Amino acid sequence: MNDLSLKEPVKPARLQASAPASTKAATILKEHIVEVISDSGEGAQRCGQTLGSIAAKTGNGIWTVEIIPAEIRPPARSVAGASGNRIRIGAGPISNGGDETNLVVAFNEQVLLGRVRAGELKRDCIILLESMWREHPDATISASYIETHAELVKAGYRVHEIPMERECLTLVSDAKRGKNMFALGMLCSIYSLDLQLAREQIALTFGKKHADVVKSNVVLLEAGHKWAEANLDFKYSIPGVRSKEPQIVVNGNTALALGVLASGMEICAMYPITPATSASHYLAEIFEKVGGVVHQAEDEIAACSFAIGASYAGKCAVTITSGPGYSLKQEAIGLAVMGEIPLVVVNVQRGGPSTGQPTKAEQGDALAAIFGSHGDAPKVVMAASTIEDCFYSIITARKIAETFNMVVVVLTDANLGSSQQPFPRPQFSETWVAPPVDQSAIPAGAMPYDWDATTGLARRFIPGQPNGMHTLTGLAHDRQSHVAYDPEINEESLRARSLKLAALQKTLKAPPLFGDKSGDLLLIGWGSNKGAIEEAVEIVRAEGAKVSSMHLRFLQPLPPGIKDAMQRFKRVMTIESNWCDSPEDEIIDENNRRYSALAMLLRSRYLVDVDCWSEVRGQPIKPSTICRVIRDKLKQKSEKAKKS
Repeated sequence: MNDLSLKEPVKPARLQASAPASTKAATILKEHIVEVISDSGEGAQRCGQTLGSIAAKTGNGIWTVEIIPAEIRPPARSVAGASGNRIRIGAGPISNGGDETNLVVAFNEQVLLGRVRAGELKRDCIILLESMWREHPDATISASYIETHAELVKAGYRVHEIPMERECLTLVSDAKRGKNMFALGMLCSIYSLDLQLAREQIALTFGKKHADVVKSNVVLLEAGHKWAEANLDFKYSIPGVRSKEPQIVVNGNTALALGVLASGMEICAMYPITPATSASHYLAEIFEKVGGVVHQAEDEIAACSFAIGASYAGKCAVTITSGPGYSLKQEAIGLAVMGEIPLVVVNVQRGGPSTGQPTKAEQGDALAAIFGSHGDAPKVVMAASTIEDCFYSIITARKIAETFNMVVVVLTDANLGSSQQPFPRPQFSETWVAPPVDQSAIPAGAMPYDWDATTGLARRFIPGQPNGMHTLTGLAHDRQSHVAYDPEINEESLRARSLKLAALQKTLKAPPLFGDKSGDLLLIGWGSNKGAIEEAVEIVRAEGAKVSSMHLRFLQPLPPGIKDAMQRFKRVMTIESNWCDSPEDEIIDENNRRYSALAMLLRSRYLVDVDCWSEVRGQPIKPSTICRVIRDKLKQKSEKAKKS
């Protein structure tokens, strides 16, 4: 947060007029990708988030991606310590983070080097670089800056040295806590964004702070805007069309939290874990206002057990975690499966195994979600694919959990969890929430596990219902919930719990195809890669390639129509952010290759030769990378045809 002290008092922000129209001609762009990076604690993430919100309110499509260092507080001025935000701004809807960056604002040259070495910047990228380090009293630091600056210029980057520290110090006593708003002002000038919208967004962002904090940040915003107008020789405009319907701009974790509210669930039990924690932060602020409770348990196991107990009492509850926490919850999840207690479990996936990469994106938990827990423990597994889908998936998950008395796992990941995107403001529907808890008397002779022979479903007994008293157990049990080790009874209960997945599968629709219904190559994906896959498919289709894609929302049960679609294409390949061996590796052959998660599922389920490609670099897959993969795959096919 920017708690700043002005050197001189200023008038209230709302009374200040909009900046005069710029005299510089703006180059019209279809889209641009911007990064703001700094050491941790300098506010680059806040700057990027605010820029994205301003652009969205202007009518632009946006997608923001947080740049988070692996350490909580890495050393200052370290290559691995880059913290900030990546904002893709477009004239139309934006569905993913895009390719390499066009413009970057860097608060020191070391955090910038990390992005350069990762290949994240275009070769002619514009770099606005804090210049204070050139004359730093530490000779080692100044030499590093001068050397790096020369290397960047030599490499073809368009480097502009910006005296951000010096300019901010004329207005505030601590430039480190205000430089981000100066940078925001520069970016508003560069991209021709309305300064009044920026002032209003700052007032919204810091509305809970003292009025002087808002004033200070507005003064720095205006100073950055004025400096850029006077000193930078380039300006852009990305035309936007304001939506005719109300929209919201939130990240995936906030969308999840809103989905919890909209679903009618009243208990969220969780233990803090990156990158899922911000969902509980949001709920903690607002849940009590609508009668909800956020319970922070002593550990992940307790959080899951608390949620199961709340669900058993009558209303489905949710527990939110990430990969390591999901592993710890699995025994308790098995209890919910055995007791047939509805439960929603959200796994915001991150890099693994073990502690892995807490701040990086990955899709490595699909098989754990489907097959985890000991014994046969069938669960519904869904995967959100957009920020908007994070909201609606929770509503759907609650409905399925209570209809089928099952555990429903919703998979998102660090990419969705921290990225922002505008989507139409949801219009509440009464159908989203469950009816009141049933307290009517249980009919005489009814049993708590009276499994239907066709669907495996049974009426749920709620504690407090007359005639409904029974003992809940995690042990194998019969229809009356009595502990039973009889072979036939055990098999009957396993069959009933499995039939529920089949019953749900019968209600699902075939996933739609993006592109033609047949062709040379079908890409299949799940989760947050949807936008990048479909953008890549659009690009190669425009080049004449016969490529389509399919994206799965349900991983268990798999929806109908998949095999039929795959058989209409000459080749099928999954695109995923979890590991698969590369056929190019010398030791890898058909007998020992490990396939990625979805490819394994599809190959075993449908006995179709499904290839796979994956990338696990801890960051979202770029559309251009998928384009390259598609072209290589089609080229292999062409070369094979020539040889034959």
